[in-house]
Amino acid sequence: MFAPMVTFTRNYLGKAQFNQLRGKLIALHAQVITNFCEYFKIERTTRQNLIRLARDNGKRIKHGYKNELYFLKKNV
Repeated sequence: MFAPMVTFTRNYLGKAQFNQLRGKLIALHAQVITNFCEYFKIERTTRQNLIRLARDNGKRIKHGYKNELYFLKKNV
């Protein structure tokens, strides 16, 4: 879903600037997950699993749209 937008942004910004932005967004997303889990009193292990899931989804996006289709076929 987001892969084409991510690829466009990476090509537009360049790899170095894109990776800086990506790192900031990953940290922000992890904090949002943490805040959500704290608010709803979700256990720490579940929070860690949610962060890992977000990380793994990010890896699929990082490899581009072509590989995204491969992962979707593989996991469906």
